[in-house]
Amino acid sequence: MTHIDAGAELDPVHPVPPPKGRATGLTTAEVAERVARGEVNDVPVRSSRSLSEIVRANVFTRFNAIIGVLWVIMLFVAPIQDSLFGFVIVANTGIGIIQEWRAKKTLDSLAVIGEAKPTVRRDGQAAEISASEIVLGDLVELGPGDKIPVDGEAVETDSLEVDESLLTGEADPVIKKPGDKMMSGSFVVAGGGAFTATKVGREAYAAQLAEEASRFTLVHSELRTGISTILKYVTWLMVPTSIGLVISQLVVKDDNFKESIAYTVGGIVPMIPEGLVLLTSVAFAIGVIRLGRKQCLVQELPAIEGLARVDTVCLDKTGTLTEGGMDVTELRPLGGADEAYVRKVLGALGESDPRPNASLQAIIDSYPDSEEWRCTESLPFSSARKYSGASFSEGDGATSTWLLGAPDVLLPDGDASLAEIEDLNKQGLRVLLLARAVVDLDDPAVATGATATALVVLEQRLRPDAADTLRYFEEQDVAAKVISGDNAVSVSAVAGKLGLPGAENTVDARKLPTEQDEMAQALDDNAVFGRVTPQQKRDMVGALQSRGHTVAMTGDGVNDVLALKDADIGVSMGSGSEATRAVAQIVLLNNSFATLPSVVAEGRRVIGNITRVATLFLVKTVYSVIIALLVVCSQVEYIFLPRHLTLLSTLTIGVPAFFLALAPNKERAKPHFVRRVMRYAIPGGVVAGVATFVTYLLARHHYDGAGAREAETSAATLALFLIAMWVLAIIARPYTWWRIGLIGAMGLGFLFVLTVPWLQDFFQLKLVGTTMPWAAVGIAAVASLAIEVIYRWVDRRFPA
Repeated sequence: MTHIDAGAELDPVHPVPPPKGRATGLTTAEVAERVARGEVNDVPVRSSRSLSEIVRANVFTRFNAIIGVLWVIMLFVAPIQDSLFGFVIVANTGIGIIQEWRAKKTLDSLAVIGEAKPTVRRDGQAAEISASEIVLGDLVELGPGDKIPVDGEAVETDSLEVDESLLTGEADPVIKKPGDKMMSGSFVVAGGGAFTATKVGREAYAAQLAEEASRFTLVHSELRTGISTILKYVTWLMVPTSIGLVISQLVVKDDNFKESIAYTVGGIVPMIPEGLVLLTSVAFAIGVIRLGRKQCLVQELPAIEGLARVDTVCLDKTGTLTEGGMDVTELRPLGGADEAYVRKVLGALGESDPRPNASLQAIIDSYPDSEEWRCTESLPFSSARKYSGASFSEGDGATSTWLLGAPDVLLPDGDASLAEIEDLNKQGLRVLLLARAVVDLDDPAVATGATATALVVLEQRLRPDAADTLRYFEEQDVAAKVISGDNAVSVSAVAGKLGLPGAENTVDARKLPTEQDEMAQALDDNAVFGRVTPQQKRDMVGALQSRGHTVAMTGDGVNDVLALKDADIGVSMGSGSEATRAVAQIVLLNNSFATLPSVVAEGRRVIGNITRVATLFLVKTVYSVIIALLVVCSQVEYIFLPRHLTLLSTLTIGVPAFFLALAPNKERAKPHFVRRVMRYAIPGGVVAGVATFVTYLLARHHYDGAGAREAETSAATLALFLIAMWVLAIIARPYTWWRIGLIGAMGLGFLFVLTVPWLQDFFQLKLVGTTMPWAAVGIAAVASLAIEVIYRWVDRRFPA
């Protein structure tokens, strides 16, 4: 049998000439002419920010501006050791830029690998090109799952059905005929064809939609929104406090001018949680790099965070739990049908579809086509109707129309064959029914009254890593729901083989209630759903979300697009249709379902650890504001020079936060980031600030004469360091050997400064006598105990 289809992809190295009457597309000369005129689809689709944007985002921040001004002032009025905070910011900003640049390069390389390439026909030959190379007037070929890259007008259609819901909101597919408009951003759900590009580049209807779909973005993240909220409140607190401190130190106190400025800056700098934003960017960037090494393309950065919050994952069976390929294991003729004739029918059906799905490909591999059969009309497979069909001229003058699809859709209820099919489905086998239609293929009731002729038994190839992945989700308290268009019993058998909890709780989606609350209850009570239509998949995601679930949806077929778009996180396989890859936030380029645990773990690591270290940064901000307010109210000299707080911040926040932010963390991310951080930061900072100020006042009464100011500051620094170390010890729980080692190393670092003479002089820290240093230790111990008690009370009273 000879059959050449307009939508078939041809090898550009060994081109197949088009049949007579088929459009040949533009010539090479015409393409060159259009390129010269700039009529190219040149929408800049980027997977990451440019280098200049990365530098601007990391350098030109509100707090960097404040710190930069203070740094310049300190370089003129104080020794270099009081300007160390500026060098730390330069280093941190540099690290942030380098890490995000590395993440950009990772994303860019993955985006090239994962880019969908449309097929265009030029000089009569089909070839895959980049979407950006399409020119005005190009003839673009289409098949199931293809996303329409530019606006155009249909030229050839073969039962072409297009879903425009992403643009218009209309869920029903639109049947396209020659001359109909094709809208960029829509996608093919069934059939094939070709269209002429009439609008390219920024003129195309969905050009901006296409650009935003794959852009690296830092927006719509609860974590980043929470940090921005915190920084806004910090600014409100910082401005009046800083003004009061400046007036107090420069006007009220008649001290040395330069020294007053140095102490004033020492009070302002620690109020700024400057490292928090940078550390968040670094943690996200490192997450992208780690996932990139596992061939996972993160199209939207908050997806890492979103997947960490997921508590329900909806899995499509085909392509997710099973591999794409299938094998025909048995052919069972029904009603005395001749097996040799059935094989001919199956061979002809296989050849009639230029873009076969996995089931039909298995049939093509098993049953060769018969040359004398000729396809006169075809009906492509649609996941909504769940069957395909074709009409043939059999070579001897006879004609016939055949359907191939789901037995429980094509057979009436109570048919004797259904029991036999049920037994096969219970073994995890997939069964297709070959039926002879009694009416024309274009009749809406073509399936009614069709004569069952044979059962085609197919065996699906289970993914070897699927069982381990499902086990991981179970251990992490993430509910897995298998949602498939296949027979429910068959899906249940596959899920059972893979050890899915609740695999025996199976529902035929045709019996699901349509009311959202009732559907949500059915989804909570069951784990496996079969015969699900594309619209039902979307409804099921919405029903789960209505119960407060954070839902991830995996899929690779065009029937998954609507659900992927509506889910909190859409995950597509790299081999999936172009449409699914366009709407998914995460693309698994290696087609390995086993990569998902890595993505979940990376998200949990980032979110959980940033929540931890944010507490450290904000405790410092709170105690700095408290100390400044107490200094203003009591009209005394400010306690610390910038060098003291640079040392404290480095040992109790900067270095530990970097290691804690990159540590493993399997705890599922929880909502209300701001509340969870501030419930620790406010009481911890208040206690630390008050205790430090009390130590300073006692030291002022204890010391007098030359060197008193240095001794007072040293005692207060000791108290604040010990309290901050206790906060670090609380945040670092549960303890591991390296966390204990980290805390110990920070303590030894401070001890080193206190005991080495040149470091004592450099940081102007020297403990005088024994009474006040031990008093500082005692006050710190009481404050640390108070913080421990308060934190435990907060955990009980305001659980996260």
